[in-house]
Amino acid sequence: MTTTWEPGTSGLLRLPSGRLVRGRGLRNPLPAGQSPTFGLYLLGRRPPAVEWESCWLRWPDFRLPADRARAVAVLREVWQRLGEGRVEVACAGGKGRTGTALACLAVLDGVPGGEAVAYVRQHYSPHAVETPWQRRYVARFPGAQASSSAASAGAR
Repeated sequence: MTTTWEPGTSGLLRLPSGRLVRGRGLRNPLPAGQSPTFGLYLLGRRPPAVEWESCWLRWPDFRLPADRARAVAVLREVWQRLGEGRVEVACAGGKGRTGTALACLAVLDGVPGGEAVAYVRQHYSPHAVETPWQRRYVARFPGAQASSSAASAGAR
């Protein structure tokens, strides 16, 4: 059984496919309501333990992921998980790194790389994706073809 976020959940982004992901800032208290079934945490240091399954991607503030190949693999895995449960993506403030990762998920969902930042700013936060290099990273992120191939391979 697939469990998803309730409509109206704080920080919720609906991708064009209908998949839902919650973005948030870890500086803020955990929102009331449902807990995630999986969390991706984008920080320069390992985050505190959480009660749900999670993954940490080393990603210093205002920068790009420390290991870009791993970031692509992790974001592809997260995109797959969006269809299976309540996934949250979070950094300290919930805007720059979180917005960049959400925009990459939008690319995996079929939004052209050049439009993904605007999509996330419109549907998540107008302050998402803070630096020129984060915008460039999204524009060049390997897109939907890779995720479609992975989904097709998984369906066999």
